[in-house]
Amino acid sequence: MTRVKHSPRGLFAAAAGVVRSATPGEAGRSDRARDFEAMVNDKKGRRKGSSDAPPPDLRKERDELLQSISRGTRLTDELERLESRLRDLEAENAGLRAKVEADSAVRELLDKIDRLERDKRELLSRFHAAEAASTEVSARVQEIEAEFANLANLFVASNQLHGSLSPRGVMRRIKEVLAQLVGAERYCLYLASPDKSELVPIAFEGMSGEQVGSVAAGEGRVGEVFKSGEARVEEDKDPSLGSFEAPAAVVPLSVDEQRVGVIAIFSTLSQKKRFDTIDFELFKLLGQHAAAALVSASLFVQAERKFPGLEAFIDLSV
Repeated sequence: MTRVKHSPRGLFAAAAGVVRSATPGEAGRSDRARDFEAMVNDKKGRRKGSSDAPPPDLRKERDELLQSISRGTRLTDELERLESRLRDLEAENAGLRAKVEADSAVRELLDKIDRLERDKRELLSRFHAAEAASTEVSARVQEIEAEFANLANLFVASNQLHGSLSPRGVMRRIKEVLAQLVGAERYCLYLASPDKSELVPIAFEGMSGEQVGSVAAGEGRVGEVFKSGEARVEEDKDPSLGSFEAPAAVVPLSVDEQRVGVIAIFSTLSQKKRFDTIDFELFKLLGQHAAAALVSASLFVQAERKFPGLEAFIDLSV
């Protein structure tokens, strides 16, 4: 079979002829033919234009497409990296903010500690000053208490010496002062003879009469004290270790500046290791008042315990 080749132009002419030979009833088909012809012409025009333009470079388009895709991928990666860096920076910023807040809190705490330390030093200084003042006041209070105690002892001793008008009562009170206030264990009271040549023991305690005898004025420590009129007290030695040859204390007795006797304390009680200030005051009191109390009591007894009349006091005004 032989194929007849038809050119597009022939086909178009044939189609036109067909259209022209169409009957009026076939008007709708002629419209379709005209549409077909227009479509063919348009297709021919496109083919003619496309045949004139160079063919597109698909590889280049592919490369451009790949590059755009790669660039988009890189942009995505960069965006993700930036987002990660942003998160890191936010975390670092939060950490720095927390550290700054912590450092601020630490600084505030250190400042508060410094203030507390200053307050502590000030309070300690005030406490030490108050403690020193308290110690000074306590020492002064102790001194005052000791002075009151000494005054009380002296008052009691003086009241005891002058609280009796009998020689025996006065002597008993002198013994009580020596034993209870001075702490004497062995002692003796000597009175001088009328010619002042010897000292005669009239009362003693802690020793026998054989151990105690008359003492010549100026002999031994007892006689020397009576002769000189100055008391001798062993201040640096233990008074409880005294003896008859070396008495712990010897105190002269005087009446109106006249020596009339001596009190010799040979030793004290074992618990009394040294004489205190009150002991020296008591020695002075005994030296000045013991003999006067004895003389007054003796004269009162000689006067048959009668008080002198008013005429004895008339000329006493000064």
